[in-house]
Parts: sequence; structure tokens; C-alpha cells
Amino acid sequence: MSGNAQGLLQPQIFESLQRKIDEETEVRESIREIVQTLEKQDRSTQAVLSRAHSSSNNELPAVVSSAQESINKEVDSIAKLSAAASKYPYYKYNGMWTRHVQDASFSILLCGFLGGFSNVGSGSQDGRLLTIEEVGQIMNIPVNVKDRDVFHLTIEEYLQSLISLIDELARLARNSVTQGDYSRPVHIAKFIKDVHAGFQILNLKNDSLRKRSDGIKYRVKEVEDVVYDLSLRGLTPKE
Repeated sequence: MSGNAQGLLQPQIFESLQRKIDEETEVRESIREIVQTLEKQDRSTQAVLSRAHSSSNNELPAVVSSAQESINKEVDSIAKLSAAASKYPYYKYNGMWTRHVQDASFSILLCGFLGGFSNVGSGSQDGRLLTIEEVGQIMNIPVNVKDRDVFHLTIEEYLQSLISLIDELARLARNSVTQGDYSRPVHIAKFIKDVHAGFQILNLKNDSLRKRSDGIKYRVKEVEDVVYDLSLRGLTPKE
């Protein structure tokens, strides 16, 4: 009986499992290497974009141009990530890159808001919001894919990056005042209110996304306070 039991347990089963484990480890390592490069590139992009907080309107185009060059490098890494990840079911490894794709999307949204990507959508326009399709076009990847199991930009990733944009613009509104730019806080206030109104339409199922979106109302109040202070001092621009 023991002989039959031993015959039922084939060592090849575990050898096969080990090969699969080794293959998965190799895939994860290759993806991790690309993601780490993307993360470093986005930190460089963020360093460039942070100069917007201390730049005059005349200096801002140079900041935007440098940011676009840095984002182009990120797009190259995203292409490599897409090529590697699209060989496997999307949700098998997406946890490895989703935060970094969000960060890259945020950089693109901020650069677009500041007047970048004149070749996309409605062209160069200060204060505009790039759509998820336009962000996907810049990244050169599909968005919100439902019929194929490929690497893509999800709606949740886009919305998470949009909330990050709102946080950054609230800070930019305050810093614009110190640069003597009294019109930008007014434009930012309207932009954030419009985005807040948009989020109120959404029925969000993702807990993290819903909690973060609840914080937009505080960013609205922060910027409104900046504009209110400017109006009390008679510094708001006349339309």
C-alpha cells in the first residue's frame, strides 16, 4: 500500500511547480527593473515641475519644455513596461506598477495644466485639463480597456492622478501670490471647483479613491481663502 502511495506522488509535479516559480520570479524582476527606472525618471520630472512654484509667467514656458523632455523619457519606459506586461494577464502583476503609472499620469496632467503638450487635444492652453484619452495618447497606451487583456491606463489611475493634481494646484495657488501673480489663484479656484463638481457626480466604488476625493473640498476651501484674501486687499484682477 505504501508503494502505491509513493507511486501517486510524482517528483515531477514539484519540479514543474519550481520551474513556474522561477519563471514568475524572472518576470517580476524584469518588470521591477523597468518600474524602478520609471520611478527615477518621474522623480526627475517632478523636480523640474516643482520649479513652477518659484517661476514667473515668463519663466514658466522653459519649465514646461524641460518637463516635457523628461516625460518623454518616462514614455519610453512605459513602452517597455507595456511590452513586458502585455504578455501576461493584466491583473497578475499590475500591483507592481499602478502607483508609478499614477505618478506619471499626474506629471502629465500638471504639465498640461501649465500649458504643455500643444500637440494634443485642444493644443497649448494654460489651465486646461487633459482627458484620460489625451493622457493615454501621450503615454502611447490604450485606456480603460475592457475587451483585451493588455497593459493600459485605468480610470482609477487617472482619477487618482487628478486628485494629486488638485493637491498640487492648491499649493501653486498660494505660491503664485508670493510671485506676484494674482490671476492664477483665481483660475485655479475655478478649475478646482469644476473638478470637485465632477467628482460629486461619480459613484466611486474604490475605497481609497473615495476617501481621497473627499479631501478635494478642503483644497477648494484653501484656494477660496487665497482668492478671498486677495479680494480684500484689492489684488484680484478685473476681467
